[in-house]
Amino acid sequence: MDPYAVLGLDPGACVDDATRAYRELAKQWHPDRAGEQGAARMIQLNVAYEMVRSEQRARAGAPVGPAGGHGRGGAGRGPGGWLPEAMRRALGRELLDALEPQERVELVTPAATWASPSTLLAVTDRRLLWLLDDAVANRVRSLRFRDTERAEQDLVWPRRSRARLRVQPRYGGKRWTFSELRPATAAAIAGHVRAGLPAPPVG
Repeated sequence: MDPYAVLGLDPGACVDDATRAYRELAKQWHPDRAGEQGAARMIQLNVAYEMVRSEQRARAGAPVGPAGGHGRGGAGRGPGGWLPEAMRRALGRELLDALEPQERVELVTPAATWASPSTLLAVTDRRLLWLLDDAVANRVRSLRFRDTERAEQDLVWPRRSRARLRVQPRYGGKRWTFSELRPATAAAIAGHVRAGLPAPPVG
């Protein structure tokens, strides 16, 4: 996915332009107006908008180079070389280095946690993966869906324009709370986590 193309923007457009484009397209494609087709389009718009926000936020660490050289991505490819270039830019070097071979990334978004007000959160096909951007050490953390007990999201009062996501590990670890999320993004992440939870025992 090229997030700029999805939002109808020129490559490298600023976040303010992306926000304006997203809001106009969201009015057009809201499911109340456009039905099932609108719901599918809104998912695409949300992912594109979060990719632009993540790509352009200030991050520590080395810039992402081209998907060349040798690395865990396979012969002749760098970290995350199987991902689209826009997704690689949004993730940044440290999260790319933390990916497992062929790990698919569904969403990446800025967030905040108690440990770091500047957190970058990625949702993959198997876990939550996040970067504590202003931490000195142990900056990258993760929690696999199979090791998760539950995920819940709610709106933050009084504005209700922001949401938080609470994720409880299955084996007694501390609960992680991701705040400063857009409501649609928090709901999408919670949905990914719940879909990856282990099935409850039968009987």
